[in-house]
Amino acid sequence: MSKRFRPSNLGESKIISKIASSKEFERRKTINAVAENPEQVSNHIAMKLVESGLVETTNKNSVEEQIGRCIEKLIHADDFDVDFQIAPFRNIVDNPNIVSLYITAFVIEKLINHKDIVDVYGSDEEIYTCINRQVQKVPAA
Repeated sequence: MSKRFRPSNLGESKIISKIASSKEFERRKTINAVAENPEQVSNHIAMKLVESGLVETTNKNSVEEQIGRCIEKLIHADDFDVDFQIAPFRNIVDNPNIVSLYITAFVIEKLINHKDIVDVYGSDEEIYTCINRQVQKVPAA
């Protein structure tokens, strides 16, 4: 069971509330930006993963399609499902991008088992960095 924080005064409570709401706003803003053009984002991510040698595949289009499905799932997922998916990778970097982290978790845990994937190379951090570079290019909504 999670620990409940009970601020001793109203000022602390307001500050904590603002921090929580600003984090949620940034999270939604990032997901909505990717939702504007998921095909383009999945194409760029798949291309960079294959070009950088982090993912070895027999069919690049299949990788792009799988990442596209991952993005669509993220767009329609509730907060619990997203948090559950990214939980093992939450500490890869300080202040991670929610979209990059979700796709990284997908690549490491699920894409590796796809029939067209030969292998996934590199550390979790390298995969996250490659994906995050492409997600950062998406203009904010």
